[in-house]
Amino acid sequence: QVHLVESGGDSVQGGGSLRLSCAASGYGYNSMGWFRQAPGNEREGVATIDRDGRLSYSDSVKGRFTISKDNAKNILYLQMNSLKPEDSAMYYCAADRFSALRLTNWRAVDYWGQGTQVTVSS
Repeated sequence: QVHLVESGGDSVQGGGSLRLSCAASGYGYNSMGWFRQAPGNEREGVATIDRDGRLSYSDSVKGRFTISKDNAKNILYLQMNSLKPEDSAMYYCAADRFSALRLTNWRAVDYWGQGTQVTVSS
């Protein structure tokens, strides 16, 4: 079993920055990522890191967000810069047994954290 705990969500003004963290415990996962869901919207992929360290980003955050992982501490990060009001959402950490978690396949994700809220004001 894998347990994921996110932190770092907050309310910020547009143009600001936040860093989300996800502490992972347990075994059996090979890839991780960040997803988000705004009220009334479907969950969407933000960024993923696969088993070999390859990174993927959604077009909406490319160039502004950076995903990284501290393998020694089993912590996944999401550095978010130049935040926009449309980035406001609940952000979820995800882990999967598959070697490469897909941004577009949130329904197949094996493990989810409880979420951390990010609110960006204009």
